Amino acid sequence: MPTYGERDLMFTRGKDCYLFTQSGKKYLDFAGGIAVNSLGHCHPKLVNTLNKQSKLLWHTSNLYKNKNQELFAKELCNKTFADKVFFTNSGAEAIECGLKVIKSYWNLKNINKKNIITFKGAFHGRTFAALSAQKNPKYSEGFTPLLSGFKNIPFNDEKALLKNIDKETAAILIEPVQGEGGIKPASIKFLKLIKEVCKKNNILLFLDEVQSGFGRSGKLYAHEWAQIKPDILATAKGIGSGFPLGACLATSQASQGMTQGKHGSTYGGNPLAVAVGREVLKIISNKNFLKNVDIISRYLWKNLKNLQNNYDEILDVRGAGLLLGIKTKQNNVMISNKLKKNNLLTVPAGDNVIRLAPPLIVKRKHVDEAIHILNNTFREL
Repeated sequence: MPTYGERDLMFTRGKDCYLFTQSGKKYLDFAGGIAVNSLGHCHPKLVNTLNKQSKLLWHTSNLYKNKNQELFAKELCNKTFADKVFFTNSGAEAIECGLKVIKSYWNLKNINKKNIITFKGAFHGRTFAALSAQKNPKYSEGFTPLLSGFKNIPFNDEKALLKNIDKETAAILIEPVQGEGGIKPASIKFLKLIKEVCKKNNILLFLDEVQSGFGRSGKLYAHEWAQIKPDILATAKGIGSGFPLGACLATSQASQGMTQGKHGSTYGGNPLAVAVGREVLKIISNKNFLKNVDIISRYLWKNLKNLQNNYDEILDVRGAGLLLGIKTKQNNVMISNKLKKNNLLTVPAGDNVIRLAPPLIVKRKHVDEAIHILNNTFREL
């Protein structure tokens, strides 16, 4: 189906922060598979792990015990707020699971809390539930009627949040950093307020960290900067560094309604994905690794702000960690295409923003190379 439009660029090989065409042309990848390739392309440890697992076992049904799956779940819980994990293949599936956790919880309690507060500019995926939650016409056109039970309010707006809380509020769903919406971070103050509101009003807090999680912010999860803990969290993208993998994390309290038969997945938590995920977690959760992400992201930020000072074309630089955005005067898709012609891969986002989401293994030399291309491109403009 022509859902991706025309595509004129094809890659046959990848290594570290670079992608190569069949003719050998090299591109610096600051798109990262849309914040997916957390450890770059063909990381030797991941290649070795996948190769080793592929010779042992590819797939068994979740009807059977999977020791590595249980170990991975335990490792995730040990490093996060969570007590329980449901493995998926994608972020949209993790969101879907989280929404079912919310519904099952209040149904179990037999309490009529039916509305979930979401935020304008959000992107939670392309399932019917996700489309209904984000209420964005760009993605939902042609798919109406949407599901009921979602209140969509302005992002980072404290008054709107307090105004829309009532006895029927079941949960609040928010991205700590809006990705598709234009790389907009929720303020730490706003995240803390949401947590206070949830605690005071017996509301579940559901964080969408599909794009902002797994080391991208300089912490394992972005909400850690605000020193809060959710009840439910959706994670994917960077968790498998390119291998299809996601997970819905939750506390024991929040997930008590998810009893036997309430949910399932044919491929979720399969042996290949789990093997890769465990290795990715081992590498990324290392304090020195995360410290380096924080250091390099600040270096990239400083250089982008310098560019902004030099070019009126750049209206804003925003984001957190290695999920950054450049808001431009001229069309962001056009500029992103010009950057591509100059061998730098980026991704357009909402609010006329050029998104930068390089692999977390990016070094200063890669940042310098990217800034050089950005500088030349803005000079051309």
